[in-house]
Amino acid sequence: MNAIFTRRSVRKFNDTVVEAEKIEKLLRAAMQAPSSKNQQCWEFIVVTKKEDIQKLSKTHTGAKPLETANAVIVVLGNSKRMVMAERWQQDLGAVTQNILLQATELDLGSLWCGIAPDAEREKMVREMYNLDDSLYIYSTIGIGYPHKEDALKFVDRFDENRITYIK
Repeated sequence: MNAIFTRRSVRKFNDTVVEAEKIEKLLRAAMQAPSSKNQQCWEFIVVTKKEDIQKLSKTHTGAKPLETANAVIVVLGNSKRMVMAERWQQDLGAVTQNILLQATELDLGSLWCGIAPDAEREKMVREMYNLDDSLYIYSTIGIGYPHKEDALKFVDRFDENRITYIK
């Protein structure tokens, strides 16, 4: 479980192409995420076309670092598969976290950029890929090899003052 402690948000990637096998491993990890009522409503768009990555980096200011990513995974929720529609964001949060952790295990950097529930961001991505209204756009995840070798290092965030024990 070292990935939990060394995962970092990487905002600058080098030019090394991410292997297709590693992208598949990320998607396999994503699909192992828990979901409400086992609805597994997720779908994905894998973007490696530089022109599209540049467009995705303009969805909001926090997404700007995507411009150096070698791939972007767009995480979607398919409303036709939703048993508990009010839980899709929780499900896709777990999916996104699995991708981030698997990326770290593969020595890849990753950056989670939120799309939902911002209507303008959703509209931009929806129009780029001509997505119908049954697909909810949750996040974009930049993937690539970190520009800095020490990007995936442990930073201790433990703070006992944030914990209350009830005995």
